[in-house]
Amino acid sequence: MNVYGWAQIFLYFLVILALTRPMGNYLYRVFEGERKPFPGIFGAAEYFVYRALMVDKNKEQTWKEYAFSLFIFSFFGILALYALQRLQFFLPFNPQTLEGVTPELAFNTAVSFVTNTNWQAYPGESTMGYLVQMAGLAWQNFLSAGAGIAVAFALARGLTRKANQAKTATIGNFWVDITRCTIYVLLPLSLLGALFLVSQGVIQNINPYREIVTLEGTRQSVAMGPVASQEIIKELGTNGGGFFNANSSHPFENPTPLTNFIEMVLIFLIPAGLTYTYGRMSGNRRQGWVLFCAMAILFMTGTAACYQAESHPNPILAGLPLDHSQGNMEGKEVRFGTSGSALFTVITTAASCGAVNSMHDSYTPMGGLVPLVNIMLGEVVFGGTGAGLYGMLIYAILAVFIAGLMVGRTPEYLGKKIEIREMQYAMAYILIFPVIVLITAAWSAAAPYGAGSVSNGGPHGLSQILYAASSAGGNNGSAFAGLNANTPWWNIMLGIAMLAGRFLMIVPVLAIGGSMAAKKDIPPGPGTFPTDGFLFVILLTGAVIIIGALTFFPALSIGPIVEHFMAQAGRRF
Repeated sequence: MNVYGWAQIFLYFLVILALTRPMGNYLYRVFEGERKPFPGIFGAAEYFVYRALMVDKNKEQTWKEYAFSLFIFSFFGILALYALQRLQFFLPFNPQTLEGVTPELAFNTAVSFVTNTNWQAYPGESTMGYLVQMAGLAWQNFLSAGAGIAVAFALARGLTRKANQAKTATIGNFWVDITRCTIYVLLPLSLLGALFLVSQGVIQNINPYREIVTLEGTRQSVAMGPVASQEIIKELGTNGGGFFNANSSHPFENPTPLTNFIEMVLIFLIPAGLTYTYGRMSGNRRQGWVLFCAMAILFMTGTAACYQAESHPNPILAGLPLDHSQGNMEGKEVRFGTSGSALFTVITTAASCGAVNSMHDSYTPMGGLVPLVNIMLGEVVFGGTGAGLYGMLIYAILAVFIAGLMVGRTPEYLGKKIEIREMQYAMAYILIFPVIVLITAAWSAAAPYGAGSVSNGGPHGLSQILYAASSAGGNNGSAFAGLNANTPWWNIMLGIAMLAGRFLMIVPVLAIGGSMAAKKDIPPGPGTFPTDGFLFVILLTGAVIIIGALTFFPALSIGPIVEHFMAQAGRRF
């Protein structure tokens, strides 16, 4: 650990802090403002989409109608992407002879990209053609990110709208929300960001792969492709995945420390901005900053722990004649170092992004524990686009309920009572994720067709299984990289986990939004617990840690934690 590493970490946080308000204001104008930004350009495109889809932008939906629209939209997205993969040998723009896409791999990949998980059980440059990458994968990167943001706004409207407003029983219109998100936010920012990445050396072409002669005299195929256009939206939309199998450690995706820094900023840009947007929607900006502070505390704590662990040599390698001055550099790029790698790792797992610039499987046990815990917290440490906000709001409801029990009063949040129905929905949201993860991991560890894909024995092998199950159920998409997931079992099982982790958890979120939207306001009284101060930040942070992290503590104890103590003792499987 050195001053330059800490300077990068604090500079990154300050940049995110500085961008939170302007990004939040822009998102508020897009979704809730009377006058939209750039109406002459974006407004015309928005009008065209509504005409093509026959959507009445002034007609809002109940939570059930909103959920139905989202599910139908996602269902046909899965079918279209599945078909593109299965038919890609008949499509143009295939740069070379590609590996076949089996039915179970096509199912896994289609589900992965539609659910904003972007788990990849295949090497991208040798499996997917350019047309599938552009019209299938990159396109779903936009739509899945837009869907998550739409759900966040639906819940926020339910919590913040006052009972005397005309649109009390509704939470917005899904088709309007996803259209505005794509046209006003994701497309323009992606266009500007892609141009920047190209200027820094990220490639963007549809050329055939190039055959070159290496310095050793052998021949090597160098993959080409439309990389910048996919790289930008995978970070901005917290999608993850990669055009290349090496992901964001590949020099064609992430060539310099500057692109590494900008890509990290893009991952947190929208999730952080949404907290400020929520504050504006509630009429009290401090409500948004409370959420931001809770997220920031968890993020900085995880970053410090991961950086500290990776700044020391792996204890298993400590006795070997190696240069350990840079810490644990196995699986990391020299151009990023331990600080740039550890920071990227924490960001990508805190935001459920899934892009990686180093191999998490090579981290020390404690260094690998941090990204695993980030995912297990339920993608609320800024979280995915939209998913981070609505996940943290569920924890805020739980924290208010706990505070209500302390003072012996019916809990209230933003002037609305939280009653049995809302708590049932909230607990369903909280319990669904660990059920998905633990059942998937336990079944895979016990069955030979699951455990046979593990590359390590003992606790590290269990960590690989836990990470895969958590990454799929949490819609993260990153991996420990030591697990062979391209098998029928893993493709199908993780595909089901992704579907459940996305859509089963969205249902209670929208249900809470619909239930809270119809409630009348209650004036604050002497027993009302304030939710816009530092005390609530502590309570909210504690709720996330106690409910989120401790749920998985027994599993973590026999995985990375026991591996850490074994490594300290010089033992390994």
